[in-house]
Amino acid sequence: MSDLVQLTKDQDVAIITINNPPVNALGPGVPEGISQAVKEVTQDESVKAAVLMGAGRTFVAGADIKEFGKITSGKTARGAGLLPLLRQIEDCPKPVVMAIHGTAFGGGLELAMSGHHRVGAPDAQVGQPEVKLGIIPGAGGTQRLPRLAGVAKAVEMCAQGNPIPAREALDYGILDRLIEGDLLTGAIAFARAVLGKPAPKTRERNQKLGTPEQNAPIFAAARELARQKQRGMIAPLAAIDAVEAATRLPFDEGCEVERKLFNDCLFSDQSKAFIHVFFGEREVAKIPDIPKETPIIPVNSVAVVGAGTMGGGIAMVFANAGIRVLLKDADPPALDRGMEVIRKNYSSSVRRGRFTQQFVDERLQLIKPVLGYDDFDKVDMAVEAVFEGMQLKKEVFGQLDRGCRPGAILASNTSTLSIDEIASATARPEAVIGTHFFSPANVMRLLEIVRGKASSKAVIATCMQLSKKLGKVGVLVGNCRGFVGNRMFGPYRREAQFLVEEGASIEAVDQALYDFGMAMGPLATGDLAGLDVGWRIRKEFRHLEKPGTRQPFAEDRLCEMGRYGQKTGAGWYKYDENRRAILDPEVVDSLRKWSAEAGIPQRKISPEEIVDRCILALVNEGARILEEGIAVRAVDIDIIYLNGYGFPAYRGGPMWYADTVGLNKVRDRISEFHRQQGELWEPAPLLKRLAQEGKTFAEYHQSQDLTAA
Repeated sequence: MSDLVQLTKDQDVAIITINNPPVNALGPGVPEGISQAVKEVTQDESVKAAVLMGAGRTFVAGADIKEFGKITSGKTARGAGLLPLLRQIEDCPKPVVMAIHGTAFGGGLELAMSGHHRVGAPDAQVGQPEVKLGIIPGAGGTQRLPRLAGVAKAVEMCAQGNPIPAREALDYGILDRLIEGDLLTGAIAFARAVLGKPAPKTRERNQKLGTPEQNAPIFAAARELARQKQRGMIAPLAAIDAVEAATRLPFDEGCEVERKLFNDCLFSDQSKAFIHVFFGEREVAKIPDIPKETPIIPVNSVAVVGAGTMGGGIAMVFANAGIRVLLKDADPPALDRGMEVIRKNYSSSVRRGRFTQQFVDERLQLIKPVLGYDDFDKVDMAVEAVFEGMQLKKEVFGQLDRGCRPGAILASNTSTLSIDEIASATARPEAVIGTHFFSPANVMRLLEIVRGKASSKAVIATCMQLSKKLGKVGVLVGNCRGFVGNRMFGPYRREAQFLVEEGASIEAVDQALYDFGMAMGPLATGDLAGLDVGWRIRKEFRHLEKPGTRQPFAEDRLCEMGRYGQKTGAGWYKYDENRRAILDPEVVDSLRKWSAEAGIPQRKISPEEIVDRCILALVNEGARILEEGIAVRAVDIDIIYLNGYGFPAYRGGPMWYADTVGLNKVRDRISEFHRQQGELWEPAPLLKRLAQEGKTFAEYHQSQDLTAA
């Protein structure tokens, strides 16, 4: 018996317990231990039934994801996987009852479905989330699930990857009973109750598999939904194909189809990218120079300065996490408007079923609108979310320094400005940090945490931990203009503008990047965010631009015409009352005229060039950021771009994407643009060095810490 699996007895019922903390993953040793236990149960005449369960907080939350990397890198061969074990359980002559608490995800649900019966705690969840890693169930999940839950539910669970609660699993036949009270006691009683009754094998149940005529519309609708909602991803369509095989082929042949599709997905670039992202989200929480035992400052109350779009959204983020908020604005009508927008946002969440009315009422109780700094001496943290101008921000920080108690964290929601300069307006720069939320703050997962040169380790560690409590992915970045996300976004959108100035159509630029997988094209993104935001920042930093370097002009001209994007009904596009984008001949004519005046020759530009110029501009700037130590690791840049800028997760982020293309090829293409376009395209020194050495961005680790940045 493996140390990871224990076998005990309660009179005539054997209890097989998986004990592989923290989530009982089916890593090496666990399947072998279960197999040995089932063998002993089969041979022991005093045992009439068995219960299989997980120790600790969960049943089995899935396979060991590290094992997938070992298979694709050739370190371990993929044998028959779990299939022989699941067949052994199903063929056990004594009833095996699976007792589920916590989660039965992925391989955990596949294991559970091989039992003759399944019981669950009322708060348990089950699911086949493999598509979120770019793969599909690989141990008969696509074959057994439709036999238990029916075809439509199995397709939904395997193709979309979302878990379902125990009560729903009971309704669909995945569970046979919910156990109130002690799960093990209930499972043992259930096992005794089914003794002597036929023990159904899941693989032999065919009554829910439907006919080809009944199933055709289910599969057609699922494929259409996958193409829309999981655009560009191969795993959801493979999962649908595998479930379809369950309805058309005998079980063993269906498993063969699943196995082939699983392997195709596992060895794809997409799966490697998703697995990179899975581990990346855990990696970004680790900061090399901040020890785990760094003290955390308790944050139970917060003040937010500025009740505009960002301030209101940030107030909601804290309230949603159960933290009391003072929302301050100097202007009474602005404060009223801010509170009204918050109420509207919450109402819409109730309508969509995201929150209950009770939850919303409780959150609104936590947000107190104020006009002055009077109660700021009681809060643990203040977040400034005013207009993006250095003078104003410094004034606010002077007030916060005077109004907040010693030990309170002072944070700025700036998206581009120097945290060190903002901190200079206070007598406590060690308490100052950047918390760059992304708009809309109550929706977007990314939080860039900007480290100033004086920010204390306790303040950094607190903000990193707080990001989790707020439901955000916190990524620590160094202090420079635009930090990581916006600094890279500058060259990306610069190239989009250059391309239209050189003759590409507005819709061709947006379409090429949308087809690459971006959530929106770069010009449409500008219209959504507000073209005036970038215009204002460009004017603020114009004195830093190198004279004689080509600068895009089209967007500034649009702003001069009062075309700020969706907010004014016109930017790059015109917008109807439903904010639907329509091409505007006036902009097309103006672009041609402006380009002629600037002496820029017009030419046909391919979608490939559009993608390369925009995406490789991101990569080249990312390489500079990495070398300067503004980002801790390449994966930090990737996580920022996936969660804040709509980069496609199946490409792993800009730096991972460059690694998959090959840094030699990336360097050569950037060098080609350097020759054609001039100095803005000079290849980053780190890119040249890694390409020369045959290395990747993922292998590069900055030796200095971020304080040097």
